[in-house]
Amino acid sequence: MARNIDSAKRVINGTFGELWKDGVLVAETTACQAKFTKTKTDVQLCGQMMVDSKTTSVKGSGSLTIHKVDSAWIREQMDVQNGVDSRHTLITALKDPDSWGTERIALSNVSFDDVTLADWKAATMGSVTIPFTFTGAKLLDAIEEG
Repeated sequence: MARNIDSAKRVINGTFGELWKDGVLVAETTACQAKFTKTKTDVQLCGQMMVDSKTTSVKGSGSLTIHKVDSAWIREQMDVQNGVDSRHTLITALKDPDSWGTERIALSNVSFDDVTLADWKAATMGSVTIPFTFTGAKLLDAIEEG
């Protein structure tokens, strides 16, 4: 966590985010979120009224939102009908020019949870939100306080 913010301009603007899938820039990306969710088991400790907990597993999940510009995402995932679960590497980069640097995170063994075949509405820009899971994450570059 930042211990000092010298100016509001240091707050990172997501407009400068990028997403790379298997080494290829996904230019139509408009949003990305990835997170770890803990599974916890309650633990009652003697001499203590409050119930504590222990993390017993962690699940990686997230979503990305893209502008609908072509059928590439559908075409790539159509083999799911034949039992094929393709896996990918995603790299998310956040590099606002007013920040103290760039943050890059690699997500490995990414599996997309569903394939949106149709989702449109008259007079509305097309977009698709794609949920996913992953089993590994690595911080490649971190933003450090200036």
